[in-house]
Amino acid sequence: MGSNAINSALVLGILSATALSGCSTPIQEQPTLAQTLETGGALKPLQKNIELDQADLFFDIHPETKSVIGTTTLTLTVTAEQKQLLLDLDNNYRISSITAAGHPVSDFSHEKGEIRFTLPDSVTVNQPFEVTINYEGQPHVAERAPWDGGYVWSKTESGQPWIATAVQGEGCDLIWPCLDHPTFEPQQTDIRIRVPKGLVAASNGRLIETTEGDDWSEYHWRSEQSQNNYGIALNIGPYDKLETTYHSRYGHEYPLVFYYLRGEKEKAQKLFAEFPKQLEFYERVIGPYPFYAEKMGVVQTPHLGMEHQTINAYGQDYKPGKYDFDWLLQHELAHEWFGNQVTNTDWDHMWLHEGFGTYMQPLYGQYLHGDALYHTMMYDQRIGIRNEHPIVSNKPMSEDDVYKADRGPGSDIYQKGAWVLHTLRYLIGDEAFFNATQQLVYGTDDPKPGNFKPHFADTQDFIDAVNAETGKDMTWFFEHYIYQAALPELVSERDGDQLTLHFKSAAKAPFTMPVEIRVGGELRTVVVSKEAKTITLPSNDVHIVLDPESKILRQQDYLDEYSAFEAK
Repeated sequence: MGSNAINSALVLGILSATALSGCSTPIQEQPTLAQTLETGGALKPLQKNIELDQADLFFDIHPETKSVIGTTTLTLTVTAEQKQLLLDLDNNYRISSITAAGHPVSDFSHEKGEIRFTLPDSVTVNQPFEVTINYEGQPHVAERAPWDGGYVWSKTESGQPWIATAVQGEGCDLIWPCLDHPTFEPQQTDIRIRVPKGLVAASNGRLIETTEGDDWSEYHWRSEQSQNNYGIALNIGPYDKLETTYHSRYGHEYPLVFYYLRGEKEKAQKLFAEFPKQLEFYERVIGPYPFYAEKMGVVQTPHLGMEHQTINAYGQDYKPGKYDFDWLLQHELAHEWFGNQVTNTDWDHMWLHEGFGTYMQPLYGQYLHGDALYHTMMYDQRIGIRNEHPIVSNKPMSEDDVYKADRGPGSDIYQKGAWVLHTLRYLIGDEAFFNATQQLVYGTDDPKPGNFKPHFADTQDFIDAVNAETGKDMTWFFEHYIYQAALPELVSERDGDQLTLHFKSAAKAPFTMPVEIRVGGELRTVVVSKEAKTITLPSNDVHIVLDPESKILRQQDYLDEYSAFEAK
């Protein structure tokens, strides 16, 4: 999800007899109490010893009333003795019934977005059991998706319903009963979406079957890999489909699918032509597309975009890109690697999703058209870096803690994260950089199709990969750029033909960086640290340029001044 320029979000399902009939049982009224719309943060005590194995979700969508009837079945395992279970579900929904391990639950609370009840005695440690929740209501409406979460109830120009969900900012509990923390990813997800006849429901994974009633259609989707919980999404509209088979450089093939609004085929075909080009870049530079067993899918949405695993949301109306590619499509596709294949263990490490995703854009520009485009795009990203909070605080953070600039790094997880990677690449070289990146993404240095699975990682995992590739302890680099807000400053003083350089930094760790200097027509490299170093220039009037190719992320006052002006 995003900053003002770049974005990044949901679902699961099961069919109950009630849901199958398309009507609901009487609803037990639940109090709607004040609740937070935050996601992530410190893991709740009652959720620390829970594993989520499977999730089945059924959604019966009613556009005319902007309401949903749902049934969720979660297959859970407790890894230590506990008497109660805590799940998350927005209080816009009313719960009609809960069943746990085959036993009806009559005594439960649903307050402040939390469902609590006592587990039956039959639930034992390390033995899977099911919890089924029937619920209905008018879901939380996203006022400005994807920057805030919920349902988007829109209409096409012809007046047909056009509906989407995007919940990265506020969490999976806005659309289904879940465990609202990034570490809870179901290992298999079934999503059944019932919609009025004439509409299509596109979601995550593979389409298993479509069934028809007198006035409804139902789409059953299944993901058989770990599913990022904020990446589960409902997308409903009068869609047509473009589809082809992609032949990967790794010797296998998989479907490319684009669900677009009927009547927009010509524009859709132009965007669809970018799919294989962008995939070729990612597979060549990073590694195999992670979800080849399902699809590489995109769906047109009434909001800007989000990295919904295997069904990325696209809503920027086919606007031409000044860099010869659609930036939104390319950014959200990056998250299949950085976000869905490797998922951060806590929102505090969200730069692993967004910093890498942002850096993929100038890399793609360089891949397409060379260095000039790369440097142009990096300069565009450099403007606006705030440096008010560290990118990583090394403590549990909610999504709001990270994305709100008054309390966290905000957009710095995008642009500053990309520049940290740019500088690191310069420092350690392409081979070590891309090998470490591959290790972060796949958890292996040999990512062939079939020998990796989606996994979790944090910043230390990336540091470990960098250390392993370089054979050096590079922790000092991250101390200055990731765990420290203010940037290192390259201080220079000139006295005639004498040039003295040193780095000034608020971080206590050592800092040593090779600095390129253009002296007249000659390019020199000087190793500069916190200790002053003096070099002799050829003459008193020779012109010098420090770091002429902008390889080092450093404090530059003129950029801050321009950024402040632009923000007014």
